[in-house]
Amino acid sequence: MKQIYYGWWIVLASFMIAFYVAGIIFYGFTAFIEPLVKEFGWSYTQISLAASLRGLEMGLLAPAVGFLVDRFGSRRLLFSGVIVLGFGVILLGFTQSLAMFYGAFLLIAFGAGGCTSVVTMTAVANWFDKNVGKAMGVMASGFGASGLIVPVIVWLIAAFGWRTAMIILGLGMWILGVPIACIVRNKPEDYGYAPDGKKSKESKQPSQSHAQVAGMRFKEILKKKSLLFVNLSEMLRLMALTAVVTHIMPYLGTMKISRMAAGLMAAGIPLLSIIGRLGFGWLGDLFEKKHVMAIAYCLMGLGMLALCYVKKTAMIYIFLFFFSNGFGGISVLRGALLREYYGRYNFGKLLGIMMGFGACGGIIGPTTAGWVFDRMQSYYFVWLAFSGLIGLAVILIMGIESKEKIKERINALS
Repeated sequence: MKQIYYGWWIVLASFMIAFYVAGIIFYGFTAFIEPLVKEFGWSYTQISLAASLRGLEMGLLAPAVGFLVDRFGSRRLLFSGVIVLGFGVILLGFTQSLAMFYGAFLLIAFGAGGCTSVVTMTAVANWFDKNVGKAMGVMASGFGASGLIVPVIVWLIAAFGWRTAMIILGLGMWILGVPIACIVRNKPEDYGYAPDGKKSKESKQPSQSHAQVAGMRFKEILKKKSLLFVNLSEMLRLMALTAVVTHIMPYLGTMKISRMAAGLMAAGIPLLSIIGRLGFGWLGDLFEKKHVMAIAYCLMGLGMLALCYVKKTAMIYIFLFFFSNGFGGISVLRGALLREYYGRYNFGKLLGIMMGFGACGGIIGPTTAGWVFDRMQSYYFVWLAFSGLIGLAVILIMGIESKEKIKERINALS
């Protein structure tokens, strides 16, 4: 029997980490907003700021994590991130004040920085080349599948209260995450393979001249407007996405939709994104990635527009299909595009910078949506504005140079 290439085990491990982490601190957080408002009387803006603080720290951390993962590898960062994240979630269960609430989220940010996208995507990028789109599509589907955790969180809160639910989820992070982190390996060359499972005749470490060229390339890459366009579009995507996933249940509550139905709809957002993650990952391996990514942004923008009119049942389905598939596809293609255009030796650094830009959007999105609702008692205009910003992201993506031109410039450096 043919042995399964170990890179796919790393994809599976990264899938499971993404599944649990995204479920408890990203998509599932919306289920805690109303219980927190009820117990403490905090405003939506105050609670939304917690998610923004998480994004702020991840924004500051992401570039640093990118450099660390390129230097020390994914395995060490995953292990430490899982431990810290578990502590942060458990601490949330003991919250007694707004300051303690924010402090717990800062701790969560440090933990999440070590065991989410920058680290897991770098691990996968190191083990794949021609199949990088498919591999990242499968890995990123863990974020989509995390929607299955949202109804579980809603049930835990109803059955045991929000505090106990937090403690259970934090303990689960340790029980699941520590063994999974041990599965991850850093680079295939260390085990006699090249990316995609081919036998490697290269030495385990790149030559000094290669490392010098890689460093020079990194400096040159940072000067290119194409990288700036990708980063800005990622910021706009995260601005809209974090606002939606944070406020979707409160928003549907204003539409007189039951909490259980709202929870199922919140779960449907990441679950349906699996189609986009796998589908666009596959298409990205066949066609020019920037064109495929532009289509994904168009779908997300149309879904964002439909969210303004969810009083009509048909619009709920339109929102779920277009928005979910769009942002799911982008989440795969952003890493695949970096890997294809700029190679893997600088992948962690470049992805970290991109995540830093995205985190800035994550700071602005939820807080802006909460602030608008506190003053207008409506989300309509903020959803409309975000749909326009996604349209701007389409223009930015189309402004990226073709991969052939980018590779020609980079190869000229060597």
